[in-house]
Amino acid sequence: MRVFIQEQWNGMTIEHLLRTEWKVPKKLIHHLRMDKAITVNRDFVNWSTPLHHGDELFISLCEEDNMLAPFAYPLEILYEDDYLLVVNKPTDMATHPNERETNTLANAVSYHLQGEYPRHIHRLDKNTTGAVLFAKNIFSQVILDRMLTDREIKRTYLALADGMIRNKNGKISEPIGRDRHHPTRRRVSKTGQQAITHYKVINTFKKENLSLIECSLDTGRTHQIRVHLSFIGHPLAGDKLYGGSPKFPRQALHARKLEFTHPFLLKKIQVTASFLDSPSIFDKFL
Repeated sequence: MRVFIQEQWNGMTIEHLLRTEWKVPKKLIHHLRMDKAITVNRDFVNWSTPLHHGDELFISLCEEDNMLAPFAYPLEILYEDDYLLVVNKPTDMATHPNERETNTLANAVSYHLQGEYPRHIHRLDKNTTGAVLFAKNIFSQVILDRMLTDREIKRTYLALADGMIRNKNGKISEPIGRDRHHPTRRRVSKTGQQAITHYKVINTFKKENLSLIECSLDTGRTHQIRVHLSFIGHPLAGDKLYGGSPKFPRQALHARKLEFTHPFLLKKIQVTASFLDSPSIFDKFL
């Protein structure tokens, strides 16, 4: 993997860049050092040597021999460069394969990358649509995973919830765990994992008995928005698993925006995912 030293990194060392700027895990740093996996302008240098704007940092990666069956599918690519890409996921498609599946978003991205192994940084449920971030290599994955954990990647969702939500802004901080009585369902549980959802009511529709809301996550638990909205008495319309009305053929949830500062290019990445449903369940409410 090749990274050009940005002006903001001028004078920094490899050690500082890895540990402080990118916050690479100590174990990976150790392997990179032992394998002599980093060169500057194709030369091996001491990790305490100052870097200069425009230098070429080359990181030799020992990739795992992972394979995904390529799936030819017309993807909408929202952003792509040498390190990562953002894809607009359609409905009725899993993010990544389980067991023998070969028709998932990850399989389609593998086809787009001509057989390279894509690494999803976060997931969307099968019938949730919108922006999904993938890393193109293990080094990008490690850094993007850390950025997601540190809330440096902002994900904004649009949702249509049943009922009139009274509070225009809200924060739901309820832990989420597995439902012992159902193989796939989750529930609010005192022994569950911490989960925080913020929401803002954009509009309400009395005739349809719906609230259009914008959600953002501090955590990324399975079914988080679906569980939290159901918990406060406003399940997603179309979400049969969590008690939503049958107004739509799927849960009315769309990952609308993805925003973050690129870890290697240092530019602001902001993408907006269009609605791929035909007709879109959101169009008449915006």
